Amino acid sequence: MTTKTPNSLPTALDHLIARAVERAGGWIGFDRFMALALYAPGLGYYANTSAKFGHMPSSGSDFVTAPELTPMFGQTLAAQVAEALEKTGTDTVWEFGAGSGALAVQLLHALDEMGRSDVRYRIVDLSGTLRERQQQALVRYADRVEWLAELPEAMQGVVVGNEVLDAMPVQQLARVAGQWFERGVVRNAQGDGWTWADRATELRPPLDVPGEHDYLTEVHPQAQAFIATLADRLEKGAAFLIDYGFPESEYYHPQRHMGTVMCHRAHQADGDPLADVGYKDITAHVDFTGIALAGQNAGFEVLGYTSQARFLLNCGLLSKMEQGTTAERAMAARLIHEHEMGELFKVVGFAVGEPWDAMGFAEGDRSHTL
Repeated sequence: MTTKTPNSLPTALDHLIARAVERAGGWIGFDRFMALALYAPGLGYYANTSAKFGHMPSSGSDFVTAPELTPMFGQTLAAQVAEALEKTGTDTVWEFGAGSGALAVQLLHALDEMGRSDVRYRIVDLSGTLRERQQQALVRYADRVEWLAELPEAMQGVVVGNEVLDAMPVQQLARVAGQWFERGVVRNAQGDGWTWADRATELRPPLDVPGEHDYLTEVHPQAQAFIATLADRLEKGAAFLIDYGFPESEYYHPQRHMGTVMCHRAHQADGDPLADVGYKDITAHVDFTGIALAGQNAGFEVLGYTSQARFLLNCGLLSKMEQGTTAERAMAARLIHEHEMGELFKVVGFAVGEPWDAMGFAEGDRSHTL
């Protein structure tokens, strides 16, 4: 399959990727391609000035996340954050990939209402353009919020990450005619776009995939390395990560043979990450078993794992919905409906040191499925 850049015009990002491919001998793994497409300074999707987050395509946005959907998301998550701050004896919230800043606003407002105006907020975000948007959203909390471009060597507090892991580059593995290959990217024959190219590899999915049929999937070394690094540097505290994905038994199911890489632009989804590079989001579903094991191996204790619906219900979403208008309840319901975000999205919680019975996993904990 061959794809071209928009209007077949070369762009600075296109040239940057082309140089990377040339330096690598004509082929780069999909993880390298994804990293450049999303994070190349000033050029990648998350580093450029496009709107990204919003309700409707008319706003110039590409997708909506839970905090943009309804403030009840952050208000409900705040109950778990407040409990974790108390249990761990810390006073700082760390958010990774803060997007528009909506979740930070919601958490700080809710924590203030709980009498926790002492809580400090730290945002770790690679995107300078998103940081500017976050600063505008958080102007009323400017004296309590600090931005960092990278993970500090040591930290204490409660970490939150909503739709962070899915945007971390993945390696793609393809089983073709019984042989495993790593799927990578090369210049197309015309020299004006990209096409797929496979190379034989010793890499394998963490589970054997039954059957002889062709099979495409992903492995997640960068996301797992991130969790291991977080566990190493979080000296005291807890972490709650929310994203779409599955335990490995579902992720590497024989019927899931097309992989999970997906792109988002103007609130439309497509499966071609080689087209319109830099103009759309590229994501992959999360292997939560791999995430949990990476955390445990690095010293984290798993607090729990469950669906977003069960987590939010455990944290009191229904009581907040009862106080909302009909329209507000309808938006909040999308967070928990099975056919919307309720089942596809999962939450995993980690703690440093002795775990406790975290409220978000009080009922419906699925840790045994990991």
